Amino acid sequence: MTYPYTKSLEHHGLVAGFCKEIKLANIIDQALGTSEQRKISFGNLFIAMIINGLGFTGRTLHMYREYFSDKPLDRLIAPEVKAEYINDDALGRCLDALYEHGVSSLYQDIGEAVIKHLGLPCNSVHLDSTSFHYDGMEKLSDDEDDLNPIQITKGYSRDHRPELNQVVLNLICENQSGIPVYMKPASGNINDMEGFKEIVKSHIKSLKAAQSCRYLVADAALYVQDTITELDELNQLFITRVPHKLREAKVLINQASELDFKNMGNGYSGAWHQSTYSDIKQRWLLIRSEQARKRETHSLTKRMLKKADAERKTFKKLSQQRFACQHDAEQAVELWRKKQVYCDVIDETVEIPIYGKKGQPKKGQAPERVEYKITGNLFTPLDRRDNALKQLGFFIIATNDLDESLTMDKVLKTYKEQQSVEKGFRFLKSPDFLTSSIFIKKPERIEALLMVMTSCLMVYASLEHLIRKKLKEKDLYFPDQKKKPSQNPTARWVFQCFQGVTIIYLESQSPMVVNWQERQQVIVDCLGDRYRQIYS
Repeated sequence: MTYPYTKSLEHHGLVAGFCKEIKLANIIDQALGTSEQRKISFGNLFIAMIINGLGFTGRTLHMYREYFSDKPLDRLIAPEVKAEYINDDALGRCLDALYEHGVSSLYQDIGEAVIKHLGLPCNSVHLDSTSFHYDGMEKLSDDEDDLNPIQITKGYSRDHRPELNQVVLNLICENQSGIPVYMKPASGNINDMEGFKEIVKSHIKSLKAAQSCRYLVADAALYVQDTITELDELNQLFITRVPHKLREAKVLINQASELDFKNMGNGYSGAWHQSTYSDIKQRWLLIRSEQARKRETHSLTKRMLKKADAERKTFKKLSQQRFACQHDAEQAVELWRKKQVYCDVIDETVEIPIYGKKGQPKKGQAPERVEYKITGNLFTPLDRRDNALKQLGFFIIATNDLDESLTMDKVLKTYKEQQSVEKGFRFLKSPDFLTSSIFIKKPERIEALLMVMTSCLMVYASLEHLIRKKLKEKDLYFPDQKKKPSQNPTARWVFQCFQGVTIIYLESQSPMVVNWQERQQVIVDCLGDRYRQIYS
Protein backbone atom coordinates (compact mmCIF):
# COMPACT_ATOMS: atom_id res chain seq x y z
CA MET A 1 0.00 0.00 0.00
CA THR A 2 1.38 3.41 -1.01
CA TYR A 3 2.04 5.97 1.72
CA PRO A 4 0.28 7.98 2.96
CA TYR A 5 -2.99 6.08 3.39
CA THR A 6 -5.87 6.08 5.88
CA LYS A 7 -7.97 3.55 7.78
CA SER A 8 -11.41 4.23 9.24
CA LEU A 9 -11.45 3.45 12.99
CA GLU A 10 -14.60 5.24 14.21
CA HIS A 11 -16.57 3.39 16.93
CA HIS A 12 -15.29 -0.03 15.84
CA GLY A 13 -12.50 0.30 18.40
CA LEU A 14 -15.08 0.32 21.21
CA VAL A 15 -16.68 -2.85 19.88
CA ALA A 16 -13.34 -4.58 19.36
CA GLY A 17 -12.10 -3.44 22.77
CA PHE A 18 -15.01 -5.05 24.59
CA CYS A 19 -14.62 -8.28 22.60
CA LYS A 20 -10.98 -8.36 23.68
CA GLU A 21 -11.90 -7.64 27.32
CA ILE A 22 -14.17 -10.68 27.58
CA LYS A 23 -11.72 -12.76 25.47
CA LEU A 24 -14.47 -13.57 23.02
CA ALA A 25 -12.17 -14.97 20.33
CA ASN A 26 -10.66 -17.38 22.86
CA ILE A 27 -14.12 -18.62 23.94
CA ILE A 28 -15.05 -19.33 20.31
CA ASP A 29 -11.71 -20.97 19.44
CA GLN A 30 -11.77 -23.18 22.54
CA ALA A 31 -15.23 -24.39 21.55
CA LEU A 32 -14.70 -24.78 17.78
CA GLY A 33 -10.98 -25.58 17.71
CA THR A 34 -8.12 -24.07 15.73
CA SER A 35 -6.23 -25.21 12.66
CA GLU A 36 -2.98 -24.12 11.00
CA GLN A 37 -4.67 -24.60 7.62
CA ARG A 38 -6.95 -21.62 8.27
CA LYS A 39 -5.50 -18.16 7.66
CA ILE A 40 -7.90 -16.68 10.21
CA SER A 41 -9.38 -18.41 13.24
CA PHE A 42 -13.11 -18.85 13.80
CA GLY A 43 -12.83 -16.63 16.86
CA ASN A 44 -11.45 -13.74 14.82
CA LEU A 45 -14.06 -14.29 12.11
CA PHE A 46 -16.75 -14.15 14.79
CA ILE A 47 -15.43 -10.78 16.02
CA ALA A 48 -15.32 -9.55 12.41
CA MET A 49 -19.01 -10.39 12.00
CA ILE A 50 -19.85 -8.50 15.21
CA ILE A 51 -17.86 -5.44 14.08
CA ASN A 52 -19.71 -5.49 10.77
CA GLY A 53 -23.04 -6.12 12.45
CA LEU A 54 -22.56 -3.07 14.66
CA GLY A 55 -21.33 -0.94 11.77
CA PHE A 56 -24.87 0.47 11.25
CA THR A 57 -24.42 0.46 7.47
CA GLY A 58 -27.01 -2.12 6.41
CA ARG A 59 -24.33 -4.14 4.61
CA THR A 60 -25.09 -7.85 4.31
CA LEU A 61 -22.94 -10.95 4.66
CA HIS A 62 -21.58 -11.14 1.10
CA MET A 63 -20.00 -7.65 1.44
CA TYR A 64 -17.66 -8.41 4.35
CA ARG A 65 -14.39 -8.27 2.40
CA GLU A 66 -15.29 -4.88 0.93
CA TYR A 67 -16.41 -3.64 4.34
CA PHE A 68 -13.07 -4.43 6.00
CA SER A 69 -10.83 -3.14 3.21
CA ASP A 70 -10.51 0.28 4.89
CA LYS A 71 -10.49 -0.87 8.54
CA PRO A 72 -7.36 -1.12 10.75
CA LEU A 73 -7.71 -4.86 11.34
CA ASP A 74 -4.36 -5.03 13.15
CA ARG A 75 -5.91 -2.94 15.94
CA LEU A 76 -9.47 -4.25 15.78
CA ILE A 77 -8.84 -8.01 15.49
CA ALA A 78 -5.23 -9.18 15.30
CA PRO A 79 -1.95 -8.05 13.62
CA GLU A 80 -1.90 -10.95 11.14
CA VAL A 81 -5.50 -10.53 9.92
CA LYS A 82 -6.05 -9.15 6.40
CA ALA A 83 -9.31 -8.11 4.76
CA GLU A 84 -9.05 -10.80 2.06
CA TYR A 85 -9.14 -13.48 4.77
CA ILE A 86 -12.69 -12.41 5.69
CA ASN A 87 -14.44 -13.87 2.64
CA ASP A 88 -17.63 -15.79 1.92
CA ASP A 89 -15.99 -19.22 2.16
CA ALA A 90 -14.33 -18.51 5.52
CA LEU A 91 -17.51 -16.99 6.96
CA GLY A 92 -19.61 -19.90 5.72
CA ARG A 93 -17.27 -22.43 7.36
CA CYS A 94 -17.43 -20.43 10.59
CA LEU A 95 -21.24 -20.40 10.58
CA ASP A 96 -21.30 -24.14 9.87
CA ALA A 97 -18.94 -24.80 12.78
CA LEU A 98 -21.08 -22.69 15.10
CA TYR A 99 -24.17 -24.70 14.18
CA GLU A 100 -22.43 -28.06 14.56
CA HIS A 101 -21.22 -27.14 18.05
CA GLY A 102 -24.66 -25.88 19.12
CA VAL A 103 -25.39 -22.16 19.07
CA SER A 104 -27.50 -22.02 22.24
CA SER A 105 -24.99 -23.75 24.52
CA LEU A 106 -22.07 -21.76 23.09
CA TYR A 107 -23.90 -18.47 23.47
CA GLN A 108 -24.80 -19.36 27.05
CA ASP A 109 -21.06 -19.67 27.79
CA ILE A 110 -20.50 -16.22 26.28
CA GLY A 111 -23.40 -14.73 28.25
CA GLU A 112 -22.02 -16.17 31.47
CA ALA A 113 -18.60 -14.62 30.77
CA VAL A 114 -20.16 -11.21 30.07
CA ILE A 115 -22.31 -11.17 33.21
CA LYS A 116 -19.30 -12.19 35.31
CA HIS A 117 -17.07 -9.56 33.69
CA LEU A 118 -19.61 -6.77 34.29
CA GLY A 119 -20.46 -7.97 37.81
CA LEU A 120 -24.21 -7.80 37.21
CA PRO A 121 -26.43 -9.28 39.96
CA CYS A 122 -28.90 -10.75 37.44
CA ASN A 123 -31.77 -10.69 39.95
CA SER A 124 -34.27 -11.60 37.26
CA VAL A 125 -34.15 -12.78 33.66
CA HIS A 126 -36.77 -12.06 31.04
CA LEU A 127 -37.98 -14.43 28.32
CA ASP A 128 -39.60 -13.35 25.07
CA SER A 129 -39.58 -14.18 21.36
CA THR A 130 -39.80 -12.50 17.98
CA SER A 131 -39.72 -13.52 14.33
CA PHE A 132 -37.51 -12.61 11.36
CA HIS A 133 -38.85 -13.07 7.86
CA TYR A 134 -36.96 -14.82 5.09
CA ASP A 135 -36.62 -13.21 1.66
CA GLY A 136 -34.93 -16.10 -0.15
CA MET A 137 -36.23 -18.96 -2.28
CA GLU A 138 -38.80 -21.40 -0.93
CA LYS A 139 -36.42 -24.41 -1.08
CA LEU A 140 -33.94 -24.01 1.73
CA SER A 141 -32.13 -27.32 1.98
CA ASP A 142 -31.38 -30.24 -0.34
CA ASP A 143 -31.27 -32.64 2.61
CA GLU A 144 -34.93 -33.41 3.32
CA ASP A 145 -34.03 -36.04 5.92
CA ASP A 146 -32.17 -33.58 8.14
CA LEU A 147 -34.70 -32.73 10.85
CA ASN A 148 -32.27 -31.04 13.21
CA PRO A 149 -32.15 -27.50 11.78
CA ILE A 150 -34.97 -25.09 12.36
CA GLN A 151 -37.71 -25.04 9.75
CA ILE A 152 -38.10 -21.87 7.71
CA THR A 153 -41.84 -21.72 7.25
CA LYS A 154 -44.90 -19.54 7.56
CA GLY A 155 -46.35 -18.76 10.98
CA TYR A 156 -47.80 -15.91 12.99
CA SER A 157 -45.82 -12.91 11.74
CA ARG A 158 -44.95 -10.19 14.26
CA ASP A 159 -43.67 -8.17 11.29
CA HIS A 160 -47.11 -8.32 9.63
CA ARG A 161 -45.63 -10.19 6.66
CA PRO A 162 -47.70 -13.41 6.62
CA GLU A 163 -46.82 -14.06 2.98
CA LEU A 164 -43.15 -14.66 3.84
CA ASN A 165 -41.44 -17.59 5.51
CA GLN A 166 -39.84 -16.82 8.85
CA VAL A 167 -37.76 -18.02 11.78
CA VAL A 168 -38.30 -17.37 15.49
CA LEU A 169 -35.72 -16.16 17.99
CA ASN A 170 -36.20 -16.73 21.73
CA LEU A 171 -34.15 -14.51 24.03
CA ILE A 172 -33.57 -14.47 27.78
CA CYS A 173 -32.15 -11.13 28.96
CA GLU A 174 -30.94 -9.94 32.35
CA ASN A 175 -33.05 -7.21 33.90
CA GLN A 176 -30.62 -4.37 34.55
CA SER A 177 -29.15 -3.66 31.11
CA GLY A 178 -31.08 -5.95 28.77
CA ILE A 179 -28.02 -8.08 27.97
CA PRO A 180 -29.05 -11.43 26.42
CA VAL A 181 -27.82 -14.36 28.53
CA TYR A 182 -29.45 -17.07 26.42
CA MET A 183 -30.73 -17.43 22.86
CA LYS A 184 -32.49 -20.22 21.03
CA PRO A 185 -33.62 -20.21 17.38
CA ALA A 186 -36.89 -21.97 16.58
CA SER A 187 -38.95 -22.92 13.55
CA GLY A 188 -41.11 -20.22 12.03
CA ASN A 189 -44.42 -21.89 12.86
CA ILE A 190 -43.82 -22.56 16.56
CA ASN A 191 -46.01 -20.65 18.99
CA ASP A 192 -44.69 -18.98 22.12
CA MET A 193 -46.37 -21.42 24.49
CA GLU A 194 -44.63 -24.43 22.95
CA GLY A 195 -41.34 -22.57 22.57
CA PHE A 196 -41.26 -21.36 26.17
CA LYS A 197 -42.26 -24.81 27.42
CA GLU A 198 -39.30 -26.39 25.60
CA ILE A 199 -36.85 -23.80 26.93
CA VAL A 200 -38.06 -24.29 30.51
CA LYS A 201 -37.85 -28.05 30.18
CA SER A 202 -34.39 -28.16 28.59
CA HIS A 203 -32.40 -25.13 29.67
CA ILE A 204 -33.72 -23.26 32.71
CA LYS A 205 -31.91 -25.55 35.16
CA SER A 206 -28.48 -24.88 33.61
CA LEU A 207 -29.25 -21.17 33.17
CA LYS A 208 -30.29 -20.89 36.80
CA ALA A 209 -27.05 -22.55 37.90
CA ALA A 210 -24.98 -20.23 35.69
CA GLN A 211 -26.66 -16.91 36.45
CA SER A 212 -28.17 -17.52 39.91
CA CYS A 213 -31.22 -15.55 38.80
CA ARG A 214 -34.05 -15.25 41.31
CA TYR A 215 -37.01 -14.72 38.98
CA LEU A 216 -37.92 -15.84 35.47
CA VAL A 217 -40.19 -13.20 33.96
CA ALA A 218 -42.32 -13.56 30.82
CA ASP A 219 -45.64 -12.64 29.28
CA ALA A 220 -48.81 -14.74 29.34
CA ALA A 221 -47.38 -17.38 26.97
CA LEU A 222 -45.36 -18.75 29.91
CA TYR A 223 -48.45 -19.26 32.06
CA VAL A 224 -49.34 -22.77 30.90
CA GLN A 225 -50.00 -25.60 33.35
CA ASP A 226 -47.13 -27.84 32.20
CA THR A 227 -44.66 -24.94 32.08
CA ILE A 228 -45.33 -23.40 35.48
CA THR A 229 -45.43 -26.89 37.03
CA GLU A 230 -41.97 -27.57 35.58
CA LEU A 231 -40.70 -24.26 36.95
CA ASP A 232 -42.08 -24.96 40.40
CA GLU A 233 -40.46 -28.41 40.45
CA LEU A 234 -37.13 -26.75 39.57
CA ASN A 235 -37.65 -24.35 42.50
CA GLN A 236 -37.53 -21.52 39.99
CA LEU A 237 -39.52 -18.48 41.04
CA PHE A 238 -41.53 -16.87 38.24
CA ILE A 239 -43.36 -13.62 37.65
CA THR A 240 -45.63 -13.77 34.65
CA ARG A 241 -48.84 -12.35 33.29
CA VAL A 242 -51.98 -14.46 33.58
CA PRO A 243 -54.05 -14.94 30.40
CA HIS A 244 -57.47 -13.26 30.66
CA LYS A 245 -59.13 -16.27 29.05
CA LEU A 246 -58.67 -18.42 32.18
CA ARG A 247 -61.93 -18.93 34.06
CA GLU A 248 -60.41 -17.97 37.41
CA ALA A 249 -59.01 -14.78 35.86
CA LYS A 250 -62.40 -13.83 34.43
CA VAL A 251 -64.09 -14.39 37.78
CA LEU A 252 -61.48 -12.31 39.60
CA ILE A 253 -61.83 -9.37 37.22
CA ASN A 254 -65.64 -9.53 37.47
CA GLN A 255 -65.33 -9.32 41.25
CA ALA A 256 -62.95 -6.36 41.13
CA SER A 257 -65.56 -3.94 42.50
CA GLU A 258 -65.73 -5.99 45.72
CA LEU A 259 -61.95 -6.01 46.32
CA ASP A 260 -59.91 -3.64 48.47
CA PHE A 261 -57.41 -2.05 46.07
CA LYS A 262 -54.23 -0.42 47.37
CA ASN A 263 -52.90 2.68 45.65
CA MET A 264 -49.48 1.98 44.08
CA GLY A 265 -48.88 5.40 42.54
CA ASN A 266 -48.47 6.42 38.87
CA GLY A 267 -52.07 5.48 38.11
CA TYR A 268 -51.76 1.89 39.36
CA SER A 269 -53.63 0.15 42.17
CA GLY A 270 -53.51 -3.51 43.15
CA ALA A 271 -55.13 -6.27 45.16
CA TRP A 272 -53.71 -9.67 46.13
CA HIS A 273 -55.51 -12.94 45.35
CA GLN A 274 -54.45 -16.39 46.55
CA SER A 275 -54.53 -19.02 43.81
CA THR A 276 -53.74 -22.72 43.47
CA TYR A 277 -53.91 -22.87 39.70
CA SER A 278 -52.27 -26.06 38.41
CA ASP A 279 -51.99 -27.19 42.09
CA ILE A 280 -49.26 -24.60 42.72
CA LYS A 281 -49.55 -22.21 45.62
CA GLN A 282 -49.13 -18.74 44.21
CA ARG A 283 -50.19 -15.15 44.55
CA TRP A 284 -51.99 -13.24 41.85
CA LEU A 285 -51.73 -9.46 41.78
CA LEU A 286 -54.78 -7.91 40.14
CA ILE A 287 -53.69 -4.50 38.86
CA ARG A 288 -55.95 -1.67 37.78
CA SER A 289 -54.21 0.80 35.47
CA GLU A 290 -55.76 4.18 34.70
CA GLN A 291 -53.49 4.60 31.68
CA ALA A 292 -54.54 1.23 30.29
CA ARG A 293 -58.22 1.95 30.98
CA LYS A 294 -58.11 5.21 29.01
CA ARG A 295 -56.25 3.54 26.18
CA GLU A 296 -58.62 0.56 26.04
CA THR A 297 -61.74 2.72 26.33
CA HIS A 298 -60.64 4.61 23.25
CA SER A 299 -60.45 1.39 21.24
CA LEU A 300 -63.45 -0.39 22.78
CA THR A 301 -66.05 1.08 20.40
CA LYS A 302 -63.98 0.17 17.38
CA ARG A 303 -63.43 -3.35 18.74
CA MET A 304 -67.15 -3.77 19.52
CA LEU A 305 -68.20 -2.66 16.04
CA LYS A 306 -65.76 -5.09 14.45
CA LYS A 307 -66.91 -7.97 16.65
CA ALA A 308 -70.59 -7.10 16.22
CA ASP A 309 -70.16 -7.10 12.44
CA ALA A 310 -68.72 -10.62 12.63
CA GLU A 311 -71.61 -11.71 14.85
CA ARG A 312 -74.13 -10.25 12.40
CA LYS A 313 -72.62 -12.42 9.68
CA THR A 314 -73.06 -15.54 11.81
CA PHE A 315 -76.74 -14.64 12.36
CA LYS A 316 -77.24 -14.08 8.65
CA LYS A 317 -75.86 -17.54 8.02
CA LEU A 318 -78.18 -18.94 10.70
CA SER A 319 -81.22 -17.22 9.17
CA GLN A 320 -80.55 -18.97 5.85
CA GLN A 321 -80.96 -22.41 7.45
CA ARG A 322 -84.21 -24.40 7.46
CA PHE A 323 -85.41 -26.45 10.43
CA ALA A 324 -87.82 -29.39 10.61
CA CYS A 325 -89.71 -28.04 13.62
CA GLN A 326 -90.11 -24.87 15.64
CA HIS A 327 -88.33 -26.41 18.65
CA ASP A 328 -85.18 -27.01 16.60
CA ALA A 329 -85.22 -23.43 15.38
CA GLU A 330 -85.57 -22.06 18.91
CA GLN A 331 -82.73 -24.27 20.14
CA ALA A 332 -80.50 -23.02 17.31
CA VAL A 333 -81.19 -19.40 18.32
CA GLU A 334 -80.32 -20.11 21.96
CA LEU A 335 -77.11 -21.86 20.96
CA TRP A 336 -76.22 -18.85 18.80
CA ARG A 337 -76.93 -16.47 21.72
CA LYS A 338 -74.51 -18.32 24.04
CA LYS A 339 -71.66 -17.84 21.59
CA GLN A 340 -72.09 -14.10 21.10
CA VAL A 341 -70.09 -11.52 23.03
CA TYR A 342 -71.93 -8.30 22.22
CA CYS A 343 -75.01 -9.02 20.08
CA ASP A 344 -78.47 -10.28 20.96
CA VAL A 345 -81.59 -10.68 18.82
CA ILE A 346 -85.33 -10.14 19.00
CA ASP A 347 -86.12 -13.28 17.04
CA GLU A 348 -89.14 -14.67 15.29
CA THR A 349 -89.72 -18.13 13.84
CA VAL A 350 -91.35 -18.12 10.41
CA GLU A 351 -93.23 -21.05 8.94
CA ILE A 352 -92.39 -21.95 5.32
CA PRO A 353 -94.79 -24.35 3.61
CA ILE A 354 -93.17 -26.83 1.22
CA TYR A 355 -95.21 -28.12 -1.73
CA GLY A 356 -94.33 -31.15 -3.80
CA LYS A 357 -94.14 -29.44 -7.19
CA LYS A 358 -92.51 -26.32 -8.49
CA GLY A 359 -94.54 -23.28 -9.29
CA GLN A 360 -97.57 -21.66 -7.74
CA PRO A 361 -99.59 -24.07 -5.57
CA LYS A 362 -103.25 -24.56 -6.36
CA LYS A 363 -105.88 -22.79 -4.35
CA GLY A 364 -106.59 -24.71 -1.17
CA GLN A 365 -103.71 -27.16 -1.77
CA ALA A 366 -102.24 -28.45 1.52
CA PRO A 367 -98.42 -28.38 1.83
CA GLU A 368 -96.50 -31.64 2.05
CA ARG A 369 -94.62 -30.34 5.09
CA VAL A 370 -93.74 -27.17 6.96
CA GLU A 371 -90.18 -25.95 7.55
CA TYR A 372 -89.07 -23.17 9.85
CA LYS A 373 -86.56 -20.36 9.52
CA ILE A 374 -85.35 -17.66 11.88
CA THR A 375 -85.56 -13.94 11.38
CA GLY A 376 -85.11 -11.02 13.75
CA ASN A 377 -83.50 -7.71 14.61
CA LEU A 378 -80.02 -7.62 16.15
CA PHE A 379 -79.05 -5.22 18.91
CA THR A 380 -76.30 -4.71 21.52
CA PRO A 381 -77.60 -4.68 25.10
CA LEU A 382 -76.35 -1.71 27.10
CA ASP A 383 -75.35 -3.93 30.01
CA ARG A 384 -72.87 -5.78 27.78
CA ARG A 385 -71.11 -2.55 26.95
CA ASP A 386 -71.20 -1.58 30.64
CA ASN A 387 -69.68 -4.93 31.60
CA ALA A 388 -67.00 -4.48 28.95
CA LEU A 389 -66.19 -1.03 30.31
CA LYS A 390 -65.89 -2.40 33.85
CA GLN A 391 -63.26 -4.93 32.74
CA LEU A 392 -61.01 -2.42 31.03
CA GLY A 393 -57.64 -1.48 32.48
CA PHE A 394 -57.13 -4.71 34.46
CA PHE A 395 -54.33 -7.24 34.17
CA ILE A 396 -53.08 -10.02 36.46
CA ILE A 397 -49.49 -10.89 37.38
CA ALA A 398 -48.81 -14.28 38.99
CA THR A 399 -45.86 -15.38 41.11
CA ASN A 400 -45.00 -18.49 43.10
CA ASP A 401 -42.91 -16.39 45.51
CA LEU A 402 -45.05 -16.48 48.66
CA ASP A 403 -42.65 -14.37 50.72
CA GLU A 404 -44.60 -11.45 52.20
CA SER A 405 -41.57 -9.20 51.67
CA LEU A 406 -42.32 -9.30 47.94
CA THR A 407 -44.46 -6.18 47.64
CA MET A 408 -46.93 -5.16 44.96
CA ASP A 409 -44.55 -2.46 43.77
CA LYS A 410 -41.67 -4.96 43.41
CA VAL A 411 -43.83 -7.41 41.44
CA LEU A 412 -45.01 -4.71 39.04
CA LYS A 413 -41.52 -3.21 38.63
CA THR A 414 -39.97 -6.61 37.94
CA TYR A 415 -42.65 -7.47 35.39
CA LYS A 416 -42.31 -4.12 33.60
CA GLU A 417 -38.59 -4.78 33.16
CA GLN A 418 -39.77 -7.20 30.47
CA GLN A 419 -39.39 -4.18 28.20
CA SER A 420 -35.64 -4.83 28.20
CA VAL A 421 -36.16 -7.83 25.89
CA GLU A 422 -38.55 -5.90 23.64
CA LYS A 423 -35.96 -3.11 23.42
CA GLY A 424 -33.42 -5.70 22.25
CA PHE A 425 -35.79 -6.97 19.56
CA ARG A 426 -36.32 -3.42 18.29
CA PHE A 427 -32.55 -3.07 18.08
CA LEU A 428 -32.18 -6.32 16.13
CA LYS A 429 -34.90 -5.29 13.67
CA SER A 430 -33.55 -1.79 13.14
CA PRO A 431 -32.86 -1.07 9.44
CA ASP A 432 -29.40 0.17 10.49
CA PHE A 433 -28.51 -3.22 11.95
CA LEU A 434 -26.98 -6.29 10.27
CA THR A 435 -30.23 -7.58 8.79
CA SER A 436 -33.91 -7.68 9.64
CA SER A 437 -34.70 -10.21 6.92
CA ILE A 438 -32.69 -13.42 6.64
CA PHE A 439 -31.08 -14.11 3.26
CA ILE A 440 -28.87 -17.20 3.73
CA LYS A 441 -30.20 -20.36 2.08
CA LYS A 442 -29.16 -22.99 4.64
CA PRO A 443 -31.26 -23.27 7.85
CA GLU A 444 -28.11 -24.28 9.75
CA ARG A 445 -26.40 -21.01 8.83
CA ILE A 446 -29.51 -19.03 9.69
CA GLU A 447 -29.33 -20.45 13.23
CA ALA A 448 -25.67 -19.45 13.44
CA LEU A 449 -26.40 -15.99 12.05
CA LEU A 450 -29.07 -15.49 14.73
CA MET A 451 -26.37 -16.23 17.30
CA VAL A 452 -24.10 -13.61 15.70
CA MET A 453 -26.94 -11.07 15.75
CA THR A 454 -27.64 -11.81 19.42
CA SER A 455 -23.93 -11.41 20.18
CA CYS A 456 -24.05 -7.98 18.52
CA LEU A 457 -26.89 -7.02 20.84
CA MET A 458 -24.90 -8.39 23.78
CA VAL A 459 -21.85 -6.24 22.92
CA TYR A 460 -23.99 -3.16 22.27
CA ALA A 461 -25.94 -3.46 25.55
CA SER A 462 -22.78 -4.30 27.52
CA LEU A 463 -20.92 -1.26 26.21
CA GLU A 464 -23.87 0.98 27.02
CA HIS A 465 -24.01 -0.39 30.57
CA LEU A 466 -20.23 -0.11 30.99
CA ILE A 467 -20.03 3.48 29.72
CA ARG A 468 -22.85 4.65 32.00
CA LYS A 469 -21.37 2.84 34.98
CA LYS A 470 -17.85 4.24 34.47
CA LEU A 471 -19.10 7.79 33.89
CA LYS A 472 -20.84 7.70 37.27
CA GLU A 473 -17.95 6.02 39.08
CA LYS A 474 -15.43 8.57 37.79
CA ASP A 475 -17.83 11.53 38.02
CA LEU A 476 -17.43 12.31 34.33
CA TYR A 477 -20.00 13.59 31.84
CA PHE A 478 -20.60 13.05 28.14
CA PRO A 479 -22.50 15.70 26.12
CA ASP A 480 -25.89 14.55 24.86
CA GLN A 481 -27.48 15.54 21.56
CA LYS A 482 -28.41 18.94 23.03
CA LYS A 483 -24.81 19.35 24.25
CA LYS A 484 -25.91 19.06 27.87
CA PRO A 485 -23.74 16.95 30.24
CA SER A 486 -25.09 13.45 30.73
CA GLN A 487 -24.08 10.24 32.46
CA ASN A 488 -26.60 8.03 30.64
CA PRO A 489 -25.81 8.24 26.92
CA THR A 490 -27.05 5.54 24.59
CA ALA A 491 -24.43 3.41 22.91
CA ARG A 492 -25.81 4.46 19.53
CA TRP A 493 -25.19 8.13 20.33
CA VAL A 494 -21.68 7.38 21.56
CA PHE A 495 -21.00 5.42 18.36
CA GLN A 496 -22.21 8.34 16.26
CA CYS A 497 -19.89 10.69 18.12
CA PHE A 498 -16.90 8.58 16.99
CA GLN A 499 -17.82 9.09 13.34
CA GLY A 500 -14.89 10.37 11.32
CA VAL A 501 -12.15 9.09 13.63
CA THR A 502 -9.44 7.99 11.23
CA ILE A 503 -5.86 6.65 11.34
CA ILE A 504 -3.31 8.18 8.96
CA TYR A 505 -0.31 5.99 8.09
CA LEU A 506 2.84 7.86 7.07
CA GLU A 507 6.00 6.27 5.70
CA SER A 508 8.49 7.51 8.30
CA GLN A 509 6.22 8.29 11.26
CA SER A 510 4.01 6.43 13.68
CA PRO A 511 0.32 6.23 12.72
CA MET A 512 -1.75 9.21 13.81
CA VAL A 513 -5.38 9.27 14.96
CA VAL A 514 -7.12 12.33 13.53
CA ASN A 515 -10.52 13.99 13.98
CA TRP A 516 -10.14 13.33 17.70
CA GLN A 517 -12.27 15.40 20.06
CA GLU A 518 -12.54 15.92 23.79
CA ARG A 519 -15.83 14.02 24.08
CA GLN A 520 -14.26 10.92 22.53
CA GLN A 521 -11.40 11.15 25.01
CA VAL A 522 -13.94 11.13 27.87
CA ILE A 523 -15.26 7.73 26.73
CA VAL A 524 -11.81 6.22 26.26
CA ASP A 525 -10.67 7.50 29.67
CA CYS A 526 -13.74 5.88 31.22
CA LEU A 527 -13.22 2.52 29.59
CA GLY A 528 -9.50 2.15 30.33
CA ASP A 529 -6.12 1.17 28.92
CA ARG A 530 -7.26 -1.46 26.42
CA TYR A 531 -9.34 1.14 24.60
CA ARG A 532 -6.55 3.76 24.84
CA GLN A 533 -4.22 1.36 23.02
CA ILE A 534 -6.69 0.96 20.18
CA TYR A 535 -7.22 4.71 19.80
CA SER A 536 -3.64 5.82 20.50
